[in-house]
Amino acid sequence: MRARPLVVFDRLDLWEWRFCQRVTHLSLYRPWRLTLQTASKLGDWPAWVLLIAAQPWLQPEGMWRIMQYTVVALVAVTIYKLVKTKLCRERPFITYLGGVHCGEPARDRYSFPSGHTMHAVMFSVLVAAHTPWLLPVVLPLSLFIALSRVGLGLHYVSDVLVGGMMGYGFALLSLYWMG
Repeated sequence: MRARPLVVFDRLDLWEWRFCQRVTHLSLYRPWRLTLQTASKLGDWPAWVLLIAAQPWLQPEGMWRIMQYTVVALVAVTIYKLVKTKLCRERPFITYLGGVHCGEPARDRYSFPSGHTMHAVMFSVLVAAHTPWLLPVVLPLSLFIALSRVGLGLHYVSDVLVGGMMGYGFALLSLYWMG
């Protein structure tokens, strides 16, 4: 038996579906879709694993940062998966079959919250705290990752906003506990 989503999601879906419909139709233009798909793929894991692995070359406390970034990422993904499987909000392209264009295959059925955005914001905050000179690279990438999730029909705007808030919170907790 499939879990029933919260009633609040039914209301949010109605408010957001027209916007999602308009935004996802922009991804029918091949160059824009490829840009969004590239950002989404980088947000899967490559950008963040590279950032973690590069810490010894980026700063004096690099080995400590590898541990910090890895621990916070593992804690964040564990809590994110618990939230996602308990709340069961279906992706926009599933809820509005045919009305919202899907520009990339989804890994699973549920959209809330956006894990890609959570990690993008989390690592942006950590970069701002430890290697701020990387922000001109990390911030635009993070913005494109968040935008790609809505633009490809995989998330509602509220999924992305909540994912971003979660990432911000995890980063602040990490900075508080681990420096």
